[in-house]
Amino acid sequence: MKSKMGNTFRTVFAHVVLIFLSFLCLFFFYILFVNATRSHADLQKGFSALPGSYLLQNLKNVANDGTFPMIRGILNSLIVSGCSAAICTYFSALTAYGLYAYDFKVKKVAFTFIMAILVMPTQVTAMGFLRLITNMGMYDSLLPLIIPSIASPAVFYFMYSYLQSSLPLSLIEAARIDGSGEFHTFNRIVIPIMKPAIAVQAIFTFVGCWNNYFVPALVIQSKDKMTVPILIATLRGADFMSFDMGKIYMMIMVAIVPIILVYLLLSKFIIAGVTLGGVKE
Repeated sequence: MKSKMGNTFRTVFAHVVLIFLSFLCLFFFYILFVNATRSHADLQKGFSALPGSYLLQNLKNVANDGTFPMIRGILNSLIVSGCSAAICTYFSALTAYGLYAYDFKVKKVAFTFIMAILVMPTQVTAMGFLRLITNMGMYDSLLPLIIPSIASPAVFYFMYSYLQSSLPLSLIEAARIDGSGEFHTFNRIVIPIMKPAIAVQAIFTFVGCWNNYFVPALVIQSKDKMTVPILIATLRGADFMSFDMGKIYMMIMVAIVPIILVYLLLSKFIIAGVTLGGVKE
């Protein structure tokens, strides 16, 4: 009897904690929505838990602002984030497959070198990167935001760990005996097995690129090439006469919609990928 009551108490307590944590996570999204529906004057009055009536007006103010290319900024962010997620996951998986499926003399050295790059912060190499792309004629373009995604040590390590737990080498040997080429084996056999891991890292890479402000702020100058984080910063830095807090909250809400949609559509891949990637037979 006591054991049953104890289990019931633990279940109720767990549900209360989860409900509380869910409330904390969703509360800030709700406040963001409420602020996006209020005017600049209403926002200056203070906090409000009830939505206002300026949702469409704020959206029109952002969309019709000639000095603020909202649609172009969202399109630029989608291009950068989508392309970065695609090439990052594919080439990281290809690198992980090469180190996992082949034995060569410098295999451990190559793995150690990639892991050493993992601990190097982006800010350390920022000036050298900026000078390099300037000399290559890629300054003020979207290419410097996409091409470096090919080399991602963190994604590589996740892919490598996933291969260790999910891909038996006997399967690769069987494909080779059947006459399958290496790229054919990778694209037709390895990629389907790694689909959960690729989906997980594609989501994380997409979100990381979508929210990235530091690198785009270094290399982008033209307004028609700016991404969403830079555009939001330009709104915040507007002069006092044209400053509109309602527009800022509206732009932030618009900016997080693609991220929420990605998570809602592919959340099952996150759960499956993290679970399978963390289990080793």
